[in-house]
Amino acid sequence: MAAKLKKGDKVVVLAGKDKGKEGEISSVNPTAGKAVIDGVNVAIRHTKQTQTSQGGRVPTAMPVDLSNLALLDSNGKATRVGFREEDGKKVRFAKSTGETV
Repeated sequence: MAAKLKKGDKVVVLAGKDKGKEGEISSVNPTAGKAVIDGVNVAIRHTKQTQTSQGGRVPTAMPVDLSNLALLDSNGKATRVGFREEDGKKVRFAKSTGETV
């Protein structure tokens, strides 16, 4: 199945402890059905000090399930994503506004 959400998309979280937060997708794992969003679902990871890096508590963005994310349209509202063919190419479009993504 084609990816409805891709790296670089602006999304909003629909469910969970970070519900309502917005951010940009930094990476997507389609096999696990998860995505990492900057500043969302942040956990503190404790790292050991090495010769190259300072140790301590490092905030890290953890993956969020794709089903809990929705694309932001040009109006800043959450929208579903559909597919259509334009000039022989398959493109994504926002179902609320009809604009191509």
